[in-house]
Amino acid sequence: MVGNVCSKFDTPLPWLSRHHFRPSKECCVYGAFAVALAITMALSSPLQNLSSLISAHGIATATAKAPSRHQCAVHAAASDTATTVEVGSYEEGKLVRPKWTGETPLSRMVRALISFKPLYSILKLGARQVLISTAEKNNIPWREMTKEILESQVYKEMDTIQNHSLVYPDYYLNPFHAYDEGNLTWLAAAEAEAATKSMVRRAIPNASSIDEATQILRGNWLQAIEQHHLQHSQTSMISDILDIGCSVGVSSRCLADKFPTANVTGLDLSPYFLAVAQHKEKRGAPRKNPIKWIHANGEDTGLPSKSFDLVSIAYVFHECPARAIVNVVKEAFRLLRPGGTLAMTDNSPKSKVLQELSPVLFTLMKSTEPFLDEYYLTDMDETLMEAGFVNITSILTNPRHVTLTATVPQ
Repeated sequence: MVGNVCSKFDTPLPWLSRHHFRPSKECCVYGAFAVALAITMALSSPLQNLSSLISAHGIATATAKAPSRHQCAVHAAASDTATTVEVGSYEEGKLVRPKWTGETPLSRMVRALISFKPLYSILKLGARQVLISTAEKNNIPWREMTKEILESQVYKEMDTIQNHSLVYPDYYLNPFHAYDEGNLTWLAAAEAEAATKSMVRRAIPNASSIDEATQILRGNWLQAIEQHHLQHSQTSMISDILDIGCSVGVSSRCLADKFPTANVTGLDLSPYFLAVAQHKEKRGAPRKNPIKWIHANGEDTGLPSKSFDLVSIAYVFHECPARAIVNVVKEAFRLLRPGGTLAMTDNSPKSKVLQELSPVLFTLMKSTEPFLDEYYLTDMDETLMEAGFVNITSILTNPRHVTLTATVPQ
């Protein structure tokens, strides 16, 4: 993650020197980082050996975040692919949620460390370095992909995408993923697809390639959606799909590939992400039903009630406070037709892999995810039931992520 931060703190971190810290300040901040990690590790129960997670070039098989490819590469049911692992065959941990979340002593200690601004700056740089080094180590050309977007005509898409009357909720203006402006920046939008590929590679570390990892992760997710809808809806037809929090459109394109006769709408709060989504879609093969992109708030979309057969929310809720999660679920219920399916996929509190993350990894992850604790403390089954959903099903569709499906009563 941050150079080779194994058990040694006597050699400089390469990414620190690249950011031009003055020696005296670097020494102080670096020392604070070392002390913070030592405290966190001391508070943790024995976890995975840190040196096995972090290599001299970054991380080898480590942790966590959201969306993915220009072309989904999942065009048929996941069960049709040779690389797909049986859905539900992944191992759960022994805890309800990781010890580093919620109101545990360890979680409070990590929050206190993150609140120390000099240390937070270091953690933010470290978390960013993790994503980039993981991507490039796995042949994902992060910098090239980012440059291609930033030097393209993507900026022209903003005029047709942005809703100037939209008022952003306060939580959305927080820093996210090591970006001070969160998702409201061209850099975050340009790097989103590479970051997603990096997430997919970490989630499926034993895959032979990023394409195979994507096919497993996305294929299992789509299979869970299809099976739930076939089992609990009176009709197998999915005509209208809404992808809330679609980011740069990776999940939207996967849904459109899987259900080619459906009308797919991608909705997001970031006009920058949507501009990239529209730009990428225009460069792809033409679709019979082009994806529609909407700049709106998933808590109050303004779309007609009972107008969708499927509402998908992929890797969104871990970035939301509890009140927003509740509101989005209620809005999804309003938007779905009777018999319609809600599909949510995100980090699984019960994931054995996430429960056993090393102190360095979970500290870095929490430093870039301000609402992670609220997400882990939210009882999603109860939230869905209170909104009116039935047939609630929860299943691990890869070692790190749960796919939760539910139905609007007929």
